[in-house]
Amino acid sequence: MWKDIVALFREYMGTGLIVIWFVISLIYLWINEKRKDLRILFLYMPVILLLLYFNPLFAELIYGVVGEEIYYRILWLLPVTVVIAYTCVSVYGQLAAGRQSQKDKAGATEWFCALCMAGIIVVSGSYIYASPAFSRAENLYHVPESVVHICDAINVPGREVMALFPAELVQYVRQYSPVTCMPYGRDATVDRWNYYPPICAEMDAEVIDLEKLVPLAREEGCHYSILPADKELLGKPEDYGWVRFGETDGYVIYRDSSVELVVPPF
Repeated sequence: MWKDIVALFREYMGTGLIVIWFVISLIYLWINEKRKDLRILFLYMPVILLLLYFNPLFAELIYGVVGEEIYYRILWLLPVTVVIAYTCVSVYGQLAAGRQSQKDKAGATEWFCALCMAGIIVVSGSYIYASPAFSRAENLYHVPESVVHICDAINVPGREVMALFPAELVQYVRQYSPVTCMPYGRDATVDRWNYYPPICAEMDAEVIDLEKLVPLAREEGCHYSILPADKELLGKPEDYGWVRFGETDGYVIYRDSSVELVVPPF
């Protein structure tokens, strides 16, 4: 257990340099910060969180409730950046106050100290946007344009609609449209949750067998089904009551004519 929580902490803190500055900041605040409210916020709370995180008994309890892959989220509560930033400002403030007490203007010492602290913070991390996990946002919603266009196309004012989406779009739909429902969500796309209903298997097949997929979608009450345009289909959609509703961004939208879609009166 101890090795697991240490490994999680090491992975979360990257190169480890930022941890060094964090510990130095805590020591500095322990010695120099006298205001009780700031000591609670920037000193006592982070220390208590660290003691809890590295407590094997506490870790075992949390592991048993939410699982080992969620435990690292406790570190999200750790105000590493805030503590370091406050310490830097505090050090600069003390230097400036000392200079002011001598009735001198801020000199090279304060500026050099500020530049050094900024430089230390910069070299302690890496350029996050260079990571392959990040990509340039296509719109203000930070979801693929295909999701925006599909959800807008199938939107029915005044009511929710049920739509079957490919796995690669599922996690974005609810971020954009609260009225577009799906027969399965992100829980079906994450292996560790061990949830993989038959309808997912049919959607993920190299060749989609409409004879199998259509009844499953109909059972879930799907008004629309969205399939990749380049996906090979076994069977003709119109033979199963699916009407081609439209196509956008490499996806074809089918409307199931046998699933009633009542438009609310205005």
